[in-house]
Amino acid sequence: MIEEAKRSIQLNNAKKEIIEWALAILVGIVIVLIIRSFIATNYEVVGKSMMPTLHDQDKVFVNKLAKIDRMDIIIFHGDQNEDYVKRVIGVPGDTIKYENDTLYINNKKVPEKFLNSYSAYVHPEENFTEDFNLLELTGNKTVPPNMLFVLGDNRISSLDSRYFHFIDEKDVIGKVEARYWPISSISVNFDTE
Repeated sequence: MIEEAKRSIQLNNAKKEIIEWALAILVGIVIVLIIRSFIATNYEVVGKSMMPTLHDQDKVFVNKLAKIDRMDIIIFHGDQNEDYVKRVIGVPGDTIKYENDTLYINNKKVPEKFLNSYSAYVHPEENFTEDFNLLELTGNKTVPPNMLFVLGDNRISSLDSRYFHFIDEKDVIGKVEARYWPISSISVNFDTE
């Protein structure tokens, strides 16, 4: 009788421990889902449009709560349920012009230090970024309210605002804060303005 009582107590303790572990795991999963949905997530870069800053298959950490500023790298929803990674060049109210591979925002020359290590930029056969101004390209003198103008760092090979014009701020998933893969390329500074 005593042996049966001991086994019953042990069985109850084992059930209690299993239930506690199951609840802990469930709570952990819920916390991860909340964080990924509302605070931060990770993405894998697809393609070469952000070279030399980011490369195909780099894995990045994205802050969904960050304020988006000019020169930040962002992830946003594009058409056909595809997500893109690009650099914000213009925010609402900005005028943008490219002339002789020089970026002008609001009539001020803006250096693009993040391109200095890219051989395609340093030794282009022609201009790395073709000349344009916002009015000729989009029909707008300035970036409209609640919109952003984005470019890939690899201007020769990037589907960006030069083709699809502005993106809506509501389509922004978040700001790329860090690259965590490959380990040899871990970085947190993407030479923002």
